[in-house]
Amino acid sequence: MSRSVRLVPAAAVALALVLAGTGCAGGVRGTPGGPGLRDPYFPKAGNGGYDVDHYALTLDYTPATHRLTGTAVITARATKDLSAFDLDLAGLHVDSVGVDGRDARYNRAGQELTVRPHDDLRKGSTFRTTVRYSGVPGTLTDPDGSAEGWLPTADGALGLGEPVGSMAWFPGNDHPSDKATYDITVTVPQGLQAVSNGELAGQSSRAGRTTYHWHTAQPMASYLATVAIGHFDITRSKGPGGLPVLTAVDPTQAKASAAVLAKLPEVVKWEEDTFGPYPFSSVGAIIDRPDDAGYALETQNRPVFPGAPELGTLVHELAHQWYGDCVTPKSWRDMWLNEGFATYAQWLWDEDHGGDSAEKTFRYYYDEHDSALWAFPPATPSGAAHISASPVYERGAMVLHKIRQKVGDKAFFAFLRAWPAAHRYGNASTGDFTAYVEHRFPDQDFGEIWKDWLYGEGKPAHP
Repeated sequence: MSRSVRLVPAAAVALALVLAGTGCAGGVRGTPGGPGLRDPYFPKAGNGGYDVDHYALTLDYTPATHRLTGTAVITARATKDLSAFDLDLAGLHVDSVGVDGRDARYNRAGQELTVRPHDDLRKGSTFRTTVRYSGVPGTLTDPDGSAEGWLPTADGALGLGEPVGSMAWFPGNDHPSDKATYDITVTVPQGLQAVSNGELAGQSSRAGRTTYHWHTAQPMASYLATVAIGHFDITRSKGPGGLPVLTAVDPTQAKASAAVLAKLPEVVKWEEDTFGPYPFSSVGAIIDRPDDAGYALETQNRPVFPGAPELGTLVHELAHQWYGDCVTPKSWRDMWLNEGFATYAQWLWDEDHGGDSAEKTFRYYYDEHDSALWAFPPATPSGAAHISASPVYERGAMVLHKIRQKVGDKAFFAFLRAWPAAHRYGNASTGDFTAYVEHRFPDQDFGEIWKDWLYGEGKPAHP
């Protein structure tokens, strides 16, 4: 059902004004920004006409009633003259919307919250949108059947966003191509903790409730934002070079997690040596109960794990801090740039720590008769349900190994550091990647690798 407030008496006329962009301020005649960025797998994700600079989210959650009350203050820059723009928000009730301190008309249609500011917005101008909302946030089902969005847990809740789950608990431009800084303030019943990305900037208690304020200074994609509410054992320590380390562990998982978490600083140091300086201002992990989520996720600064992780999984999710979080895909078609690199990080860790060499692991996968590995090329998943399938992970890692074979170890390991440095805090596509490789190694011909391994259908004839 579409809801609207502060519209002219005839709702159809008001909606026509929103879409036509007839308003004008100071000579500006804008047009609607448009819903969706035409992502090849999630065409409704994200919105046109603006780039977000900062999210200030103020949340209040009561696990007993599952009720969330939120205020989102979104600071953005118009990339065209705008008469209206969209935000992504699934479910929840919108109580009010304002732009630059003035009430704004709005309309709901599915996940689209269309906002009509009082005055049209000039291209290049910075504007601030305030959305007040409330209700019981929902858990969304991905095309592959996994759950994301707002996941109720035994003692609280867990917010996870890959690929489009963040819109279940805050409005925004929910696409990886639009990264922003964040302040996430969460109030919960006293005795519970609320853990999020970045650094804890403040904590206070009043009238039986505790408020936690988390600040993320480096740009972050919306799918990497998280909130974990519940009972946690929180440990603070120092990692390589004094890097702050914060881990939040459900007490039921503390004993099982102790050994792998003790190796976290060692993993970060090895990854810094391999991939370059750690890109963010803190690191750590959130470990919830195994039934709270069916997968680990590389949420920025501190990945989320469903129960005590294996060491290889910790290596994988921390490698994402470079490949996926610091350098983020431009679209969900580029998912292999996340998962191929993180999977290859596991191969390299094993190679450096007494396990199989990356070459042996590569040969193992090539010789395997698992048709799923060759079901589609890593650069073109066959659909939204398959962006996290084996070709994206293992075959993506095989592409990197083929590059290593081509250029040699010295040049390849220099490349592993150069790629995230060259695209630090930005976005990259598969086309950006291949162009970068060819520019960095102008004397090499990568045509066969791209044709057979990155874009080719089926199993390549030669390993």
